[in-house]
Amino acid sequence: MSFHSTSFLAGLCVVLVVYWSLARWRWARLSVLLTASLAFYAVWRPGPLVLYALAALVNFTAGQVMERFPRARLAAMASAVGMHLGVLVTYKYLQLFLDSFGSLAGALHLSWTPPSLGLTPPLGLSFMTFQAIGYVVDVYWKKTSGRFSPLHQLLFLTFFPRVVSGPILRSEELMAKFDARPGLSADEGAVALFRITQGLAKKLLLADVLGGSFVNPVFANPTGYSAVECALASVGYTLQLYFDFSGYSDIAIGIAALFGVRFPENFNKPYHATDLFSFWNRWHLTLSTWLRDYLYRPLGGNQGSKLQTLRNTMIVMSLGGLWHGGDWRFLVWGALHGVFLVLWRCWWWVAGKPKKGEVPLWRSVVGWLVMFNAVVFARIFFRADTMTLAVDMFRQLGTVTTSLARVSALTWGSLAACCLFYFLPGAAFERSKALFVRSPFYVRAALLVGLVLLVRQFSSIESQPYIYLQY
Repeated sequence: MSFHSTSFLAGLCVVLVVYWSLARWRWARLSVLLTASLAFYAVWRPGPLVLYALAALVNFTAGQVMERFPRARLAAMASAVGMHLGVLVTYKYLQLFLDSFGSLAGALHLSWTPPSLGLTPPLGLSFMTFQAIGYVVDVYWKKTSGRFSPLHQLLFLTFFPRVVSGPILRSEELMAKFDARPGLSADEGAVALFRITQGLAKKLLLADVLGGSFVNPVFANPTGYSAVECALASVGYTLQLYFDFSGYSDIAIGIAALFGVRFPENFNKPYHATDLFSFWNRWHLTLSTWLRDYLYRPLGGNQGSKLQTLRNTMIVMSLGGLWHGGDWRFLVWGALHGVFLVLWRCWWWVAGKPKKGEVPLWRSVVGWLVMFNAVVFARIFFRADTMTLAVDMFRQLGTVTTSLARVSALTWGSLAACCLFYFLPGAAFERSKALFVRSPFYVRAALLVGLVLLVRQFSSIESQPYIYLQY
């Protein structure tokens, strides 16, 4: 059930009415949220909810042990983390490992064929795993309480606005606030609706149109397009991914706000960055900060030798790539970003890291060009359905053919709309939001109806699943 489906929006209205009717009673409102979250997930596949329940039970047990038995804190934390990683590895990477061993056996002329396990990773498994691990580590570090109830634990992992594609939340951002009585003013509700509308526009009018009209066909058959068209599709995918994922985040943040819950921001104009480190400080913020806090810094971060710093960067980025799925394409994508970051840091060590506010314009322009091209280059591996298609894309780019005959007017229009929407000053969005909040209810309703009618104009473009749905 997608956020933009009619059935979801109708169900959301019903849940909101029931939730706010019972908001004064803690267990009643939490039960409403949990029921809605389980129902939302069950529409896709109810079976994996067992895994979420087991994960919640593991976290509850580990939290209780760490609170009550100080000498067992390390063992409880390590056991819980091991169990969460075990589930993730089994569902997302075991088949990849078996297939790799099968290829090795074939190269050695051994008669062994890897079995097909037929395991389908549950929706949102990667997000749930990192969130669950973050909680038990925070309890171990004494940053949060280990005494939350099983209901709190399960709701923390399944809260429906974020269960499919994040953001990755910390316990202090969600679970610790479940017990506080929520509030929602008229202005806060209007801001939430504006955020949802903005997310729907990003997804349906920008990402889906650009992807369906041009990006998806090119990546499905790169040899049928010119080098310039392939390059344009690669840039187009970078825009599509941003509007698809940030659109989802906008909707999730808006929906959570309607329940009186505040989610952290997940994007901060990532293509404004003038170096790759800044890019990762602006893109998918909750994943970037999770990797920093729970992997990079525990490995030593940049506090050791220069060689250790470079090693830690490669480890974090490679594992961050594999987090997206059990496919070598993701490992290559993550490792490429690791190499780019290593090279960037080495350059800073040699030439000196520029101080904020003291960077000449030419250096900012060069830095932006290098950053953006590095991101687009690596994402060819991320987007291609197979490694073979990724290689085909690079080969086609090398042909240096210049035809633009297969780029339609709709594609040019959607590219222009994406660029215009992205580069609009933040003040323009703030003024639009303020105007929306001050508008009468019937004006807001008219704007939402207008969005629906505009979407219908592109009904020939099939709505695409959220890109991060698969992770």
